[in-house]
Amino acid sequence: MARVTSGARAEATVAEFLKKHGLKILDRNWKTKVCELDIVARKKDVIYFIEVKYRQSADQGGGLDHITSQKHNQIKFAARIWNQQHEYEGDYRTIGAEVSGPNFENISLVEID
Repeated sequence: MARVTSGARAEATVAEFLKKHGLKILDRNWKTKVCELDIVARKKDVIYFIEVKYRQSADQGGGLDHITSQKHNQIKFAARIWNQQHEYEGDYRTIGAEVSGPNFENISLVEID
């Protein structure tokens, strides 16, 4: 149960961080039967699909290390479905967001395209 709570808190932390940096949150925890996206956000004419990973300490390894090529392909697949459902044909990016620290105080964003 703690993992779900930590994951939800990490996603909320990243969503607030993105809003403070001028992005509009379009979707959170968007799901279909076959795929999911943690956060979908927009800034200007670009849509960002964000995968959030949380690690309490460095002993658990970096969260972004857990975005494997298979996971990246799943994110891109989900992004294509989201784009189709929303009739969006513009520019988009896939982003890995790592949250770390016992108080969720460290946030790193990396483009994973």
